[in-house]
Amino acid sequence: MKDFKRYFKLNASPADIYNALTNPTMIEIWTGEAAIMSTEPESDFSLWDGEIVGRNLEFVPDHKIVQCWYFGEESDSIVTIKLHPDKQGTNVEVHQSNIPDDAYENISEGWESDYFGSLQELFD
Repeated sequence: MKDFKRYFKLNASPADIYNALTNPTMIEIWTGEAAIMSTEPESDFSLWDGEIVGRNLEFVPDHKIVQCWYFGEESDSIVTIKLHPDKQGTNVEVHQSNIPDDAYENISEGWESDYFGSLQELFD
């Protein structure tokens, strides 16, 4: 199992990024795919029309999101997203633990291009 940790710089406020990550309508805008999302702890979610599924664990509005991503029967992976404001926007800290070895490359590329590449386009 592997861990992924990375910081991404976005030209938007923490409130706007939080909204883009938790509002299902906004998620569908930047992903182009169906999404199920709620800010209720212990609620299930689905992103990219079911490509990413899991359970929401914790929300601190405009600051933090914690989720459990499912990898079939192999394992569950914990994703923590923290939003750190700065003068030019927001630094987004992403930490994902317990990633199956054979999924690590796909996950890390997905964070770079699909997830934060799409968010960067939304806010630029």
